[in-house]
Amino acid sequence: MGTYALGHATSKDLVHWEEKPIALYPDEMGYIFSGSAVVDFENTSGFGKEGKPPIIALFTHHDAAKAKAKAIDVETQSIAYSLDEGLTWTKYEGNPVIENPGIRDFRDPKVFWDKQNAQWVMVLAAQDRIRMYRSANLKQWEYLSEFGEKIGHHGGVWECPDLFPLKVNGGEETKWVLLVSINPGGPNGGSATQYFIGDFDGKTFEMDTDFAQGLDSQNNYWVDFGRDNYAGVTWHNSERNNGNKLFIGWMSNWDYAQEVPTEKWRSAMTVARELSLEKDQDGYRLMNLPVEEINANLPEFPSQKETPLLGRHHFELPVGKETKGFLLRNAMGEEIRFGFNPKTNEYFFDRSKGGNTQFNEKFANTISVAPRLSNDSIVKATLILDKTSAELFWDNGKTVMTEIFFLQSPFDKMLPLNATHE
Repeated sequence: MGTYALGHATSKDLVHWEEKPIALYPDEMGYIFSGSAVVDFENTSGFGKEGKPPIIALFTHHDAAKAKAKAIDVETQSIAYSLDEGLTWTKYEGNPVIENPGIRDFRDPKVFWDKQNAQWVMVLAAQDRIRMYRSANLKQWEYLSEFGEKIGHHGGVWECPDLFPLKVNGGEETKWVLLVSINPGGPNGGSATQYFIGDFDGKTFEMDTDFAQGLDSQNNYWVDFGRDNYAGVTWHNSERNNGNKLFIGWMSNWDYAQEVPTEKWRSAMTVARELSLEKDQDGYRLMNLPVEEINANLPEFPSQKETPLLGRHHFELPVGKETKGFLLRNAMGEEIRFGFNPKTNEYFFDRSKGGNTQFNEKFANTISVAPRLSNDSIVKATLILDKTSAELFWDNGKTVMTEIFFLQSPFDKMLPLNATHE
């Protein structure tokens, strides 16, 4: 079993990342489970010194001994602070800052500054729902409300929530987005992240009426329909110039994450993405695309002369009666198929022949599918391809599919699907 410490990496362009020493190690209170970090510009916590605002990390302490004894109060919430821009951290001597209220799965604090109500707000996963808290100083917390009972997907435990406002279509209307990861219960099995659109008044999150009706009838509000984008959250205080949010996810799935055939590493992260909110005749839709920095830092591979095919590729497919898409192949004969099936109005991703798939029976036992949410006559997409992953952004980010694979050598050919490949 791993040590469950808090990792740490930095970047100047959201594309190239530098691994740093582990930020927080386990201690007598338990393992360090996931959470979030904020910059306390006004020094509400009192941890700042000499005019330097502290960075506050909020995380879950997980008591492995209590978990082994099948106790209930296994998880509590704690904080640590940094005065050197996140390079080193000091745990708060008053931890935990939120005791366990008698809920077995009680974790993953995501905190933000609520400007409208001048308060810190925490959203926290609590078994099969989300609990919300507020604080004036990040050390004492008051319970506000909860959301999620009999709402959305409940195929597994809720985890890693996030709550933030977004401008609708870049205009004046603002709605709040609540992200909730769930495992299992994803659209293609195992882990995935659902979302809800509504309003937050500083105490309670209420779903938008139209969105709630769509949630009941369509059931397709997922950040990513692929098998491998889970537990993603946004950065605090990092809105783009257009007000959109920066997001990154864990690129794996608990169906097989601990059995993947790697040696020096186990999992990776998705590329950084920009989240936006659109509304059309079908209602609200959360969009996500690679950050603009990708275009300047990753090569495009329109030519099959490039070997291996690593980087980004933009393509268009006319919507017709026949299935259209592409096949990625390497010299070893390993291949992956993806594209659009107009008969079902679905996108698909097939990794069943994509290298080593035998390490877990769930890894490639089905072809992943996702609904097309656009009526345009042309299918437009961006593919971000790495040695062990493909991230597909269909229809300007309305439908996204992220999947991993384990090849003997990188892909060196990208071919159109035809009857032979079918």
